[in-house]
Amino acid sequence: MTKEQTNRGCAQDRCQVAAGQDHEVRYEGEKVDVSKDEVCEAVKSEGNSRKKVERKLSED
Repeated sequence: MTKEQTNRGCAQDRCQVAAGQDHEVRYEGEKVDVSKDEVCEAVKSEGNSRKKVERKLSED
């Protein structure tokens, strides 16, 4: 028997930052060396697109 493929971790989810998930916020913050609060503010202002959030954080 083969395992059925799931949607877990699909590319669509990787393109977004889930501000409600502490591990994702922490990861983004460590990646750009900013605080969790700054990541949450970036998500609020830019939306949850990972590219937009990273661009916003790298500007500041």
